This record gives sequence, C-alpha cells and structure tokens, in this order.
Amino acid sequence: MRIVLPVHHFPPRYSAGAELYTYRLARWLLEHGHEVEVITIEAIDCGSSTQINAKHDWYDGIPVWRLSFNLIAAPQRRLWEFDNELLGKWFDDYFERQRPDLAHFQAGYLLGVAPLFAAAGRQIPTLLTLHDYWYLCPQHTLQRSDGALCATVPDDPAVCARCRLWGNEPYARVGYRLPPTLRRLIENLPVGADSKLMKLRRERLRAALASVAMVIAPSQFMRRQMQHLVAPDRLVFSRIGIDTTQLNQLVKRGGDTVRFGYLGQVAQHKGVHVLVDAFQRLSVETQSAELHIWGGDEASPAYGQRLRKVAQDNPQIVFHGRYDNRRLPEILEGFDYLVAPSVWYENCPLTILEAYAASIPVICSDHGGLAELVEPGKDGLIFRPGDAADLAQAMQRVVDDADLNRRLQEGARQRNVLDIDGEMQNLMQLYAAVVQHREGVAAEYV
Repeated sequence: MRIVLPVHHFPPRYSAGAELYTYRLARWLLEHGHEVEVITIEAIDCGSSTQINAKHDWYDGIPVWRLSFNLIAAPQRRLWEFDNELLGKWFDDYFERQRPDLAHFQAGYLLGVAPLFAAAGRQIPTLLTLHDYWYLCPQHTLQRSDGALCATVPDDPAVCARCRLWGNEPYARVGYRLPPTLRRLIENLPVGADSKLMKLRRERLRAALASVAMVIAPSQFMRRQMQHLVAPDRLVFSRIGIDTTQLNQLVKRGGDTVRFGYLGQVAQHKGVHVLVDAFQRLSVETQSAELHIWGGDEASPAYGQRLRKVAQDNPQIVFHGRYDNRRLPEILEGFDYLVAPSVWYENCPLTILEAYAASIPVICSDHGGLAELVEPGKDGLIFRPGDAADLAQAMQRVVDDADLNRRLQEGARQRNVLDIDGEMQNLMQLYAAVVQHREGVAAEYV
C-alpha cells in the first residue's frame, strides 16, 4: 500500500512520543514492503503567512515533507490554530497528485482539521491515532490554567475560552496565587469573541472526527474520553507496541544504590518538579539513592532552570539533558525504577512500556492512561498525582524494604509487553478494513 503519515513534528529536531511513534511506524511499514511518506510541520514562525514552504527531505531512509509557514503573522491566527486553509489547500493538492491508498494521521496539533477535510474530499481512506487531548482541549492536556484537571469537558465553550485566555502569561504564573474571590472574578470576565471561536472550534473538530473512518485510542482512558464524539464502531482501542529486541536483553547494574530514573520532556505538565521535590524528601544514607533525569527542556527552559536551581545542592540528582533515543537501552541499564510523575492525564506513554520491556518496575501518578499500565504492589507503585509527599513515601518504601523491592523487580520481569510486530498485525487489519470500506462506498456510486 501507499501510505502517508501526517504528524505535527518529526525527528531529528523533535523526538517526543508521537514523533517517535510515527518514526517507528514508518520504518516498520517500509521494511514490510509498503510505500510511505511522512508529512510534518517543521516551523510555524518563519517564512510567509500566506504560503506554505514545502521541503522534501529524507530521514533514516524515510521520505519526509517538511512544511513551514508563519502562523504568528497570519491574519486569522486564532482560527488557523485549528483550521488552517493554507494546510487544507496544500494537502488537497498533495492528495490529488499522490493518491495514497491510505492516510494515517497522528493527533491534531498544528495540523488542525483542514487536512482531514482535504482527505475526505479526495476520498482518501483515513485513520486517526490520538496521542493527546487536542480534539477535546485547546491546551492539549485537559489541564486548566490554574493547574487543575478537567474530569469532563465543560459544556459551555466560554469556560474553555477563559481557560485558554488566562492560561497565557502572565496570569499562568501569578493567577493561582490570587485570592479565590479575585481569581473567580477575573476568570469570569466576558470573552465574547473567544467564546464564539471556541464554539466554532468544537463544531469543526466534531465534523472532522465524523469524516474519519477509524479513530484509534491507545488507552482505555482516551477511549472513554472520546466516546461522546466518535461512534462506537469507529472508535478502537489499540495499545502501542514497541521494539523489544534490545530492551529485553539488558543486564541491570548491581549495587546497593537504588537508581530512580525519569525519561521525557522536562516540562511542568510532566510533573518533574514533583519528582525532584519527592526525592529531596527521602531519608537515605549517602549514596543509597540517585535520581537521573533524561530529557530536554527546550519547550520550557525557564522551568528547567528552576528545577536545576532547586536541585543544585544535591549531588545525587543528575540532569542528563536531551538524549538520542538510540541510547535508550544504555540509559535504562542504569535504572532500578522508572518514575512517571505526570500531573496531566497521560495517554499511553512509551516510556512505561519500554521500562517493562527492560524488566524495570514503574512508580507513577494514579490517573489517566498511566494508572491502567501498572499493577500496584506487583510490578510498580502508584501515588496521588501532584503529591510530592506521597511520591516520596512510595520511593522510600523501595529504598527501605528489600523484600518489596525484590517482588516489584520480579513482577516487572514477568510483564508481557506488546511488541511492534503485534501492534502492526492489529493495525494492518484496521488498514485493510478502512480501505475495503472506502472501496465499497465508492462502488455504490459507480
């Protein structure tokens, strides 16, 4: 099949979860005889605001279209954040010219809905994998500007409009410190134009979801969040598979020191501050515990600087910075526990699956897609989201209790993790069903 994979970002410049997933998917498809192209947004702050700059590139044998434009200077910037007519026109031309057998979109951030409408207009069979909550929340995370989480999406679009407005600086830094009465007054100020835009956003996103043949949720939590927007027969749960070849052959380092590790973005919503705070609270002898933080803070440099300042007097906390994902086996060899302290509702983080593939138990926040991946007391521990004291208690338990440590390590060794071949078998069945359905619909009109 000829398959196109649109995604908001792609390596080498970007290497978060959706980007790495798309890379692995593209490599597998190529290795199994399919024709593949990736389409990605390389930049939104340079070039023309009225024209797409498209550069054809190659990355590790994968053909990539890298699109750039100046959204910052666009006359309808707020609208184009979710429905960009420039992208709609470019994708329409691409689909007319290339006529792929299938388009598998990854999330919606930066791409918006216009490319989905372009695919529908050209009758390209289309799937969408949800990596975050962009189709529910303009913040992507279901996390409000005051840090609280939305268990359900508010019925009134004005609530989301205010959250979006007050989530920007400077309110995001100082708003939560205001007296509750004043904060409520500010947050309930009229947002007429923004409210109408948010209402339009919801309408356009709902229509875009209706145009997609299949929507894939990598977690049961995501599936539950989306079931009011997507018909049950088009909303499929499919766990992400990973390359386990090198990970299940790792030889863990020995010694008496318990090494806690973090992998991922160093950003506020990832809760790295909760982890640093918790580690600082541990009561341990010198050299008996270490914390290794792997990941870049390019998206939140001020946040990263604050964390380093907080931890600067503790030599047992090491910030390793951004890493090449090809070093993952080497990095995981140095972990006894992976800690996932996210304060947002993670979907299906690859890092947890990779840890289990490497027989490493996990300590994670008890919410969202994280909680469904861990069996507390068997292959990991959970703690109250955002609660550094509760996380510290969980970490202290594995430092002090050798028997618990052994049980969790053994439980992690017994975990079965879906490998990429297993996921791809499921995915190819979905691909075939979507293509067959589209062909059947087209035949009705011949």
